[in-house]
Amino acid sequence: MTAAVAVSGLLLLGLPALYFLAFYGCGEQEDQLAEVMAGETVLDAVPEGAGPKDRYQECDDDDRFVVVGTQYRYDGSPENALQHYEEVTRADGWRPRITAGGETVPGCFTKLMGGTTAYLDAGGPHDGLVQVEIVADRANSQWC
Repeated sequence: MTAAVAVSGLLLLGLPALYFLAFYGCGEQEDQLAEVMAGETVLDAVPEGAGPKDRYQECDDDDRFVVVGTQYRYDGSPENALQHYEEVTRADGWRPRITAGGETVPGCFTKLMGGTTAYLDAGGPHDGLVQVEIVADRANSQWC
């Protein structure tokens, strides 16, 4: 009886711990996806008059989605920023995101990248900052 309780306890505590240690969090696949995403030229294509860029990259350990982006100061209008990204994203192979109802999502573009669909979201300026972000995961989640 004691052995059965010990084995049960080991299984109940050991299997989740093993999963956590072996499979939890971002790994090599996410690193490879982030590397592909970081190479996108659209992240460096800022409108004329933009300030210095601030690049960032992260991975969410819980859901294992990768985010690569840039933000910069911009005194222009939101319309000018969106028009700029509509032009540069199309030239780089990105397509506007289409909803199930057939409408486009303003500032949201998609592209196959690293074996999954990536979503580019261009927004701003908000408080003088424009943010351009690419998000993707291996689960083919939909973003923006």
